[in-house]
Amino acid sequence: MNDTPEEDAGSTGQWTAEDIPSQAGRTIIVTGANSGIGFEIARALAAHGAQVILAVRDEAKGTEAIEKLRAEHPDAALELRYVDLADLETVRAFATGVKKLDVLINNAGVMMPPRTLTKQGYELQFGVNHLGHFALTALVFDALKRSADGRVVTVTSRQHNRGRMHFDDLHGEHKYSRAGFYAQSKLANVVFGLELHRRLRAAELPVRSVLAHPGVVVTNLQTTGPTGLTKVALQLGSRLIAQPADMGALPPLYAAVHPDVDSGQLIGPDARNEAKGYPTVVEPLEAARDRDVARRLWDVSEELSGIHFDPL
Repeated sequence: MNDTPEEDAGSTGQWTAEDIPSQAGRTIIVTGANSGIGFEIARALAAHGAQVILAVRDEAKGTEAIEKLRAEHPDAALELRYVDLADLETVRAFATGVKKLDVLINNAGVMMPPRTLTKQGYELQFGVNHLGHFALTALVFDALKRSADGRVVTVTSRQHNRGRMHFDDLHGEHKYSRAGFYAQSKLANVVFGLELHRRLRAAELPVRSVLAHPGVVVTNLQTTGPTGLTKVALQLGSRLIAQPADMGALPPLYAAVHPDVDSGQLIGPDARNEAKGYPTVVEPLEAARDRDVARRLWDVSEELSGIHFDPL
């Protein structure tokens, strides 16, 4: 494992879901798997023999997703399980049922809603996009350690480049910006993924912590979170530069299954500005590598979640 991502690993070529090796015998959790990128990730993994656990908040939509997948792949090993990342008690309940796990794909997210709080009183975007996934990773980590090729794939966004950690106002009590706090949550994803990588390396554990971002993709994030002019602008922008969800799913899939992926890497699209294209190694915001910020975020995440996370 490298301490930091490779500076320039070059393009992976036009890698697609058809290139996924057999996943038979592997158990993979995908959060937010009932629609969008999460559904496409689950679809591709099911097609290649994985046992896929669809971790969803809306069980009715999750059931519809399972039915679609089984229609395509009647023999697929699929399981639907409820978790609401905005309620840490459901995260704890979900994790108690995880006995075998090879890959955790932290994909679910919310995008630019009006200021809203989680069940525990935390700003929703930070709570769902980062804190819920931090807690889930910690709670299922013992199962991951038992895998011959354990991986944590944390899905972030290009918008992490615009983020900064508002440790003095983490939940927007004094000043809230939908876009700013979305960017904060996506930066937190990268900071967490890199810090997890460093701690795994220090503990000499073979589990990989890999980051991925899908580029610009048309999903329900653009329609269910933003409102007003922001919603219109995102929809118009998506029509001009976005790629379909199955293409956006490729970087997380590559991070989850490719044998040559290194812990600590960020996988994103290879086209200009990382908006679209095939998966390749890209560079995170330099500030995301700040060790002091990483340690502070880890400590805050343990405090807010009530979960001590020591990869050892």
